[in-house]
Amino acid sequence: MSLERAVMAFAGVMILISLALTYYVSPWWWLLTAFVGLNLLQSAFTRFCPAAMVMRKLGVGRNAPAGCGYR
Repeated sequence: MSLERAVMAFAGVMILISLALTYYVSPWWWLLTAFVGLNLLQSAFTRFCPAAMVMRKLGVGRNAPAGCGYR
């Protein structure tokens, strides 16, 4: 899996978790959803993504095939 796809998957999982926590625990978990969305937006313009930096250090995407990966 490429680094970009791993970041998108992580963001999707975090949004789904925050939605479940909002429903079952407290509406304040909407703040996590907003944080994830704002982080995705700012990373689109600045190319700075803390999640990608951590994943890169963990070795995610190191053995990903070249290209877009859709076959």
